[in-house]
Amino acid sequence: MKDKDAEAAQPPAFETALGELEKLVENMERGDVSLEESLRMFERGVELARHCQAALRDAENKIQVLMEQNGQQVLDDLVSDERQD
Repeated sequence: MKDKDAEAAQPPAFETALGELEKLVENMERGDVSLEESLRMFERGVELARHCQAALRDAENKIQVLMEQNGQQVLDDLVSDERQD
């Protein structure tokens, strides 16, 4: 029983959280749910959005560390190159 509780306490994978967030948005946009249900869905959506933002921030930090070269970040050069397009 504790294994299931531990699994429930684990945050969802990024893709899972994003998929759930998309479904919540679709359901709320239909407009056929009660105010209470809309509020519950909104609260869950905020949780999922924060989780996704944190996961993206962590991934960006890892990329920056991996792209670091001779004390300079190659990522800065890549971002500058993309902005010129």
